[in-house]
Amino acid sequence: MSAQAYATVRGSVAVETEVRRSRFLCVVERVGGGAAEEAARAVVERQRRAHHDARHHCSAFVLGPPPQPVERSSDDGEPAGTAGAPMLEVLRGAGLSDVVAVVTRWFGGTLLGAGGLVRAYGDAVRAALDEADVVHRSLLVELEVDVPHADAGRIEGELRTRGTRVLGATYAGAVTLRLGVAPEREPALHATLAELSSGALAAREVGRRWVDA
Repeated sequence: MSAQAYATVRGSVAVETEVRRSRFLCVVERVGGGAAEEAARAVVERQRRAHHDARHHCSAFVLGPPPQPVERSSDDGEPAGTAGAPMLEVLRGAGLSDVVAVVTRWFGGTLLGAGGLVRAYGDAVRAALDEADVVHRSLLVELEVDVPHADAGRIEGELRTRGTRVLGATYAGAVTLRLGVAPEREPALHATLAELSSGALAAREVGRRWVDA
């Protein structure tokens, strides 16, 4: 993941696999926002309640934008390092964040061994990701600029033509345009505004947020 983009999943997906009569149900779900870790743990508990007859509900999640997302995993009673860690590694390898994976296992009567468990849990997550709708997110810089009413239509049209998102407009003594650009395009936006207004207009940054591309 770069510092200005990353991938996640759209919605949720559930896929079941079987290894030597043990059943593995993997649920992959998108979580995010200010309480993302609590939301991820809530997904795990929901699976635990829904499938209380299963022996294990192992999990892994990656939350937040790069470069330092929050990562957690749980083996939930499986031998240490045989479930949560390989699940987390699959999520990392796919370059995903804002995502939680839960693998519920029903024991089939045959021991799989440490290597077999690592493969089974990793493969369960891979199978679910194969069915998931992956979307990319990018960082958006939000700016505002005050434009005289007489020039607002022309300025807005030129900005749209040149690839700037016009997120909204507020009408008062002047027209305040709310604009969105990728961080690397911000210098070009300032140059465009200066060009269109003979240097009279200057935008001010009002925030940054992540959006689905």
